[in-house]
Amino acid sequence: MKFLQLKIPPLLLAGLTALLMLLPVILRTGHISGWHGLRSPLLVITLALFFAGAVFCLAGVASFRRARTTVNPMRPQQASTLVQTGVYRMSRNPMYTGFVLLLGALAMVLGNYLSALCIPLFMSYMNHFQIEAEEKALSELFGDEYRAYCQRVRRWL
Repeated sequence: MKFLQLKIPPLLLAGLTALLMLLPVILRTGHISGWHGLRSPLLVITLALFFAGAVFCLAGVASFRRARTTVNPMRPQQASTLVQTGVYRMSRNPMYTGFVLLLGALAMVLGNYLSALCIPLFMSYMNHFQIEAEEKALSELFGDEYRAYCQRVRRWL
């Protein structure tokens, strides 16, 4: 199934996953519902997931921009710098981690367990068809420095 590697841009995949998460809710209710069932503690968790996800995504992009390296996830072999600072000290994939947190916030808003099951599917796809290909390219580009980084920093969180 290597033909799927680096084929779907991660942002598009996150958007498609969000649409897939909406499907059971729409099929059950006939419309998009949410928020009304969120009481104060759940609302706080939902907002925390949303803001953490947005911060992870934006911090990841900002770190790449500061390092003047490619942000294009479809061409990891074009990376000019191995970014290991900022949010990249916590996660090797903060933008993807941010997407997961944002999808988690959506699942909370929807309040539907079937919708929440889409998140592990997103993560599995990302691991097998995006991240593994990126890791191979970065290992070839940066060698021992990248492998040492992988030993220090987790793939997700």
